[in-house]
Amino acid sequence: MKLKILRLEHNRILPEYKTDGAAGMDLCAAIAEPIVLKPLERNLIPTGIKIELEKGYEAQIRPRSGLSIKHGITLINCVGTIDEDYRGEVCVPVVNISNEEYTIMPDERIAQMVISKYEKAKIEVVTELSDTQRGEGGFGSTGKT
Repeated sequence: MKLKILRLEHNRILPEYKTDGAAGMDLCAAIAEPIVLKPLERNLIPTGIKIELEKGYEAQIRPRSGLSIKHGITLINCVGTIDEDYRGEVCVPVVNISNEEYTIMPDERIAQMVISKYEKAKIEVVTELSDTQRGEGGFGSTGKT
């Protein structure tokens, strides 16, 4: 799978896999000045890149676990999807869910991007669904006896 990247003027660090076994490549904040996020504040952080995905692939933008657990910095939509036909700048919608301010520094690693193959579903309207052991059991139902 080839990922084409168009580097914008304000990008200083390209996405990269930090280890051979990494599924996600780090995305860095392409900002000139630090951005302070107050508790519960959100901001759209540019990465300074545009991408072109091959047909049948998406880019998933995910939180960095270290930022989430240590500082309460995560993504507003948890996992964002970049569709194969999107050609705008990749931006990361971050939110501070902690009780303390957090400063995002220029070039800081703010998210990770995972490239994933997908399939489109063929929708079939039916009058009933097959039975399962779980049935209509919803949130938390599988852990109850």
